[in-house]
Amino acid sequence: MCGFTGWVDWNKDLRHYPKIVEQMTQTLAPRGPDAEGIFLSEHAALGHRRLSVIDPEKGAQPMTRSIGNWKYTVAYNGELYNAPELRQELRCRGYSFTTHCDTEVLLVAYMEWGSACLDKFNGIFAFAVWDERENKCFLARDRVGVKPLFYTIQNETLLFASEPKAILAHPSFPAEIDREGLAEIFAVGPARTPGHGVFKGLHELRPGCFMEFTPSSHRIHTYWQLESREHGDDLEKTAAIVQGLLEDTVHRQLVSDVPVCTLLSGGLDSSALTSIASRFYDQHGKEKLHTYSVDYVDNDKHFKSSAFTPNSDKPWIEKMNQFLGTQHHYIQFDTPELVTALEEVVLARDLPGMADVDASLLLFCREIKKGATVAISGEAADEVFGGYPWFHRDDALSAHTFPWSLKLKERVSVLSSETADWIKPEQYVAGRYEEALSEVPRLEGEDEQQQRMREMSYLNITRFMPTLLDRKDRMSMRVGLEVRVPFCDHRLIDYVFNIPWEIKTSGDREKGILRKALQGILPDEVLKRKKSPYPKTHNPQYAAQVKQWMSEILEDSSSPIFPYINVEQLKKWARSKDDQFNIPWFGQLMTGPQMFAYLAQVNYWMKEYNVKVVT
Repeated sequence: MCGFTGWVDWNKDLRHYPKIVEQMTQTLAPRGPDAEGIFLSEHAALGHRRLSVIDPEKGAQPMTRSIGNWKYTVAYNGELYNAPELRQELRCRGYSFTTHCDTEVLLVAYMEWGSACLDKFNGIFAFAVWDERENKCFLARDRVGVKPLFYTIQNETLLFASEPKAILAHPSFPAEIDREGLAEIFAVGPARTPGHGVFKGLHELRPGCFMEFTPSSHRIHTYWQLESREHGDDLEKTAAIVQGLLEDTVHRQLVSDVPVCTLLSGGLDSSALTSIASRFYDQHGKEKLHTYSVDYVDNDKHFKSSAFTPNSDKPWIEKMNQFLGTQHHYIQFDTPELVTALEEVVLARDLPGMADVDASLLLFCREIKKGATVAISGEAADEVFGGYPWFHRDDALSAHTFPWSLKLKERVSVLSSETADWIKPEQYVAGRYEEALSEVPRLEGEDEQQQRMREMSYLNITRFMPTLLDRKDRMSMRVGLEVRVPFCDHRLIDYVFNIPWEIKTSGDREKGILRKALQGILPDEVLKRKKSPYPKTHNPQYAAQVKQWMSEILEDSSSPIFPYINVEQLKKWARSKDDQFNIPWFGQLMTGPQMFAYLAQVNYWMKEYNVKVVT
């Protein structure tokens, strides 16, 4: 994995601005700690930071190839899991290769097929090609949006990057937010509306899209999106196809020239990926697979079972270790480490995020990086297979809003009346919700319940899942760790999206079809385990410390966040017992303590990035 940035300007000779391009590129150093490269031409500049995974010796970027007198230069972040097949197909078409890396395959594929190359790719990617022949910049992003790509267009100038920080390093782009950006922060955050970059004028290229930027225009095209169609397979065949797709995906994603591990919580999703990977290692005579789990000091003392978090992970991790014989590593963090990391995760995201859920992942990835460069993670299974509680709760299914925003009124009470009047958060979220529903691909003949479950699947895949993928990318790449997510394989998502709900929940269980597909791959008790989410700290000291942090902000009227929040209400909550301010901020992952941490992060972000709110 890597990070890249670029600048296209039809009115300037960019060969005279190497320092600006270097500054933009340097901001992405954590994403690519192994090497740096710069490409400069008259109207296009590319910068790249590399994390070497395949062919470390020869895969330097930006990479240039030629056809006749025309040159094509690429900057790329990601992995093509079908690179060997594509390389062979391109060889049959007369091309030769000087490296073993997928970067060269991607570039040559673009040279041969143009934008149609995207239909052939299986992988996670964002990339930019400077096409000298067509005098254009071509930007593209993977189908599901695992790899990020932000851009801004100002008159005849295009700036783009893997992360906003690189664009912010350009002197022409100030850190400003307007009413819509403020609504994203306070009404939607830590999620983001697809395509929205929060900063004024900043956009994100949406998943499954590409852009062409020429002297006369810029056009965005969709090359892939979810489609609805009849599902003709019975239960047994469906389970067999799911198993086959998942095994093929994991096997492809284990290819690497550097150490690979898996993240193992003992839950259904991570256990499935670990079991498939471990079997693959055994079949190919590789050393024992290394696995990693995360927890918090004294969490066993403070853990309280709930409908959302029914049990702790450790006993289940031990079951999987005994079953597979992996080389397991337990990682623990204490409260002070989590609180301290709350600031760094803002720098990683360029935005306030998911509080301790982000902080623990950052610390976790930093520890994993000491022993591996690539990790396999179970992200997205719950969105794809319908595992979250809100898929199965009447109040969420009947609500006319996102299921993670059921308590928006309580959330709005955090804001000052002036801010609420200006950004109209409830109106804003309602508009974004209707916008999302209008995109849902409908299937003729479905009844009301079937339609609603299709809507829920679409909302989770296109609105909730990107928040977790963004988190996973940003926290892992902050420490130079590549995380691969097999459940995001577009073939799997495309197939499962159209499995009827009664088959998805076969056996009267959430993710029933996945459980059936994994029979014989996992122990029965793990197959039956009820979902438990990514662990968060239950230590009351965490709540106390983030309340203290927020209290200090509330006592300082010069705090950047001060004009936008209900100061007196927050002071009252800060003095109260935990259960009196335990409002859900973002689904069940973020409640009272995370609300204080999020608001403190907003203040830190506004101060650190010198954010100006403009009308």
